[in-house]
Amino acid sequence: MAWMSWTLPTALFFIGIGVILVGMTTWQIISPTIERRGFLPLATTRGDRLFIGLLSSAFIHLAFVALTDVNIAVATVMCAFWMVILMRWG
Repeated sequence: MAWMSWTLPTALFFIGIGVILVGMTTWQIISPTIERRGFLPLATTRGDRLFIGLLSSAFIHLAFVALTDVNIAVATVMCAFWMVILMRWG
């Protein structure tokens, strides 16, 4: 694994993604999901909304890095709110 720069933020990021995936898998086993329509223009499951949320969060972070000098923690907080909104009402 020497090819990758395993810094603490990198490790925490991948650990966080792993915890989310384990949590979503456990939730799916305990309570199977059904497709539903929210404010997104398509019927989605919890897994669909998680994928859309992670992908859009990546774009939000990229936009912050590319277009502003604001601390990246601001983008992270915005993404956390976005994920809650998307998972609940998306």
